[in-house]
Amino acid sequence: MADDLTAADLAGHTTLRLGGPARRLVVASSEADLVSEVTRADRSGEPVLVLGGGSNVVIGDAGFDGTVVLVRTRGIRADPAGCGWSGAEVEVAAGEVWDDFVDHAVDQEWIGVEALTGIPGLVGATPIQNVGAYGAEVSQVIARVRTWDRATGRQQTFAAADCDFGYRWSRFKADPQRWLVLSVTFQFSRATLSAPIAYAELARALGVEVGQRAPAVQVRDAVRRLRSGKGMVLDPDDHDTWSAGSFFTNPVLTADEAARLPDDAPRYPADGQRVKTSAAWLIQHAGFDKGYGSGPVALSGKHTLALTNRGGARTDDLLALAREVRDGVHERYGITLVNEPVLVNCVL
Repeated sequence: MADDLTAADLAGHTTLRLGGPARRLVVASSEADLVSEVTRADRSGEPVLVLGGGSNVVIGDAGFDGTVVLVRTRGIRADPAGCGWSGAEVEVAAGEVWDDFVDHAVDQEWIGVEALTGIPGLVGATPIQNVGAYGAEVSQVIARVRTWDRATGRQQTFAAADCDFGYRWSRFKADPQRWLVLSVTFQFSRATLSAPIAYAELARALGVEVGQRAPAVQVRDAVRRLRSGKGMVLDPDDHDTWSAGSFFTNPVLTADEAARLPDDAPRYPADGQRVKTSAAWLIQHAGFDKGYGSGPVALSGKHTLALTNRGGARTDDLLALAREVRDGVHERYGITLVNEPVLVNCVL
């Protein structure tokens, strides 16, 4: 049976440290409890919010008038069958802490997630957002995602090819009220060297060329240093980390839209002959420098893409700054930035 919590304030369960109370807050420490709580709420018509690490969500000041289920399931099961010594297939419960699992994978010489270290949240959230950083995306090593279909009341497992993965996208994000992620199965190669380095900043930090490999331990450590320098590794004593990570996604533009950007604006190839540019560059060049803001919210002093709670903030304060930045970029460049975190009981 899931455990009811007496302290229902949601601010303590998000990395932004924002959000009002829940009507009911429960902890699901087993898969059966997780499915049972969500199903109970669905059948009764009660609103339900499934909350993992709280790292990619903005909850309104009014909180959530329903049941909030905290995912705390655990378990890592490796199956080397069919892989020999060359790799492993690893099923991981949705409630495992992502960064702890990255460390475990590096220790086991499972290759492919070493550049995704330092990302807050739980394993079950990674396929929803198709989390990525430093040239890597989690979809590159996902084999299957096992879910609970809230519409049919049955389990359904999706092969990676059926997950509709894209840039910060998946079928689970497209229909968030239907799919409850129970576990993620990864397919890893086994080696001491990393996957090919695909990000220039990381390659420079490692002293290698893009496309080369480096010891996975060194890649993980280098990424952690880079993320820490940008305030992207959680630290309770550093308000630059009181954020939801990157607040806006990098815009993906048509060729014509990209051509209207200034010549020095970053441009990267994207799917379908489209062009990706940098949200951080747009924000900074629209006049919003690191540390922009006043009072209880501001852009991070280390990275313009993070909106931070400086202490004592309300969600409305954060959203006001987000609107100012979004509207300023649109006025300057004609591009509307899209928020990356999920908004719960609030509107940008």
